[in-house]
Amino acid sequence: MTTMTAHPTQDLSEGALGMALLDIERGELPTARRHLAEAVAQGVSTGGNASLFHGAPALEFVLTCAAGAGDDVRAAVDRVVDVRLAAALRRQESGALPHLAEWDLIRGLTGLAALLLKRGTHSARLTDVLAYLVSLSRPARLHDRDVPGWWSPVGPGEEDMAGGHGNNGMAHGIAGPLTVLSLAMRHDIRIPGQVEAIGIFTAWLDRYGARYWSTLADLDSTRPPEVEPARQSWCYGLPGIARAQQLAALALGDTARRRSAEDTVEQILTHPRHLARITDSTLCHGWAGLLALTRAVAADSPAPERFTPVIQDLHRRLAADWEQLPKPGFMEGRAGAQLALDATDTTGWTSALLLT
Repeated sequence: MTTMTAHPTQDLSEGALGMALLDIERGELPTARRHLAEAVAQGVSTGGNASLFHGAPALEFVLTCAAGAGDDVRAAVDRVVDVRLAAALRRQESGALPHLAEWDLIRGLTGLAALLLKRGTHSARLTDVLAYLVSLSRPARLHDRDVPGWWSPVGPGEEDMAGGHGNNGMAHGIAGPLTVLSLAMRHDIRIPGQVEAIGIFTAWLDRYGARYWSTLADLDSTRPPEVEPARQSWCYGLPGIARAQQLAALALGDTARRRSAEDTVEQILTHPRHLARITDSTLCHGWAGLLALTRAVAADSPAPERFTPVIQDLHRRLAADWEQLPKPGFMEGRAGAQLALDATDTTGWTSALLLT
């Protein structure tokens, strides 16, 4: 497993590898094997593009959802983790700010930590990655001022942005590390600084989570930003952040925070203005992701019945629209939409979204 070329088939988001998740969840193993064979036919990446959503780590995730990954796949993933973590630590030592791909869920160490958690064993490697995520809670320096340790020197699309930004969402923002650290605690995995980091990340999102990302102007303002008129989804926006906050509250035993997070999900997903901005059925930013998210929130709530009308409405909207999706894959296609419609999670596929 040394191929570094990016082959779309081994992409969990939209390639054959992601499509195999639906087959596995439904028990359609011959079709799953065909998709897996297509995914690995041209090699599997262990290079700089390898992540939870691409290459060897993505392959391990899918195989773990089936019968389990072999030692060769896990060893390849271990090498990926070690290289990525070493690079991140070198960057920290240099004093440079991190790019999102270093630590986010889709491309970075948050996603790799989620994969290591899915193995179900507490390894030194997992501890090291979690310790790195904890370290993001410590301030960094930008010119002559402090900024959060996860602050990016560029914009969310790697474009030039004066002063950079602090990303807040689940897919590319600090809600991802918060969720992984909280899930680890729920699995009785505790490391130094973990509780404090969870507190710092939740406090940040309390103040700044109403926006997709924060700028230096936000840091200098005496008032927290108002909710922006934008699409509210799993990947970006308050629903994904609310799930992160709920999981943090469950890890810390914070009843008030849990209640607030659950209220946010219900309020956002019953508000006509917010619902009108959802324009597709995908897992990433559409009805499917919101449906899977709401089911997870309900399952962890002491009053799951309050979400029944929301779940029914989201299911109705998704059922009416998913076949119009032009892509076949997992994150932005029909396979992901069908997984959400089926309302099952025997394989743990929702852990790719940090929902469980």
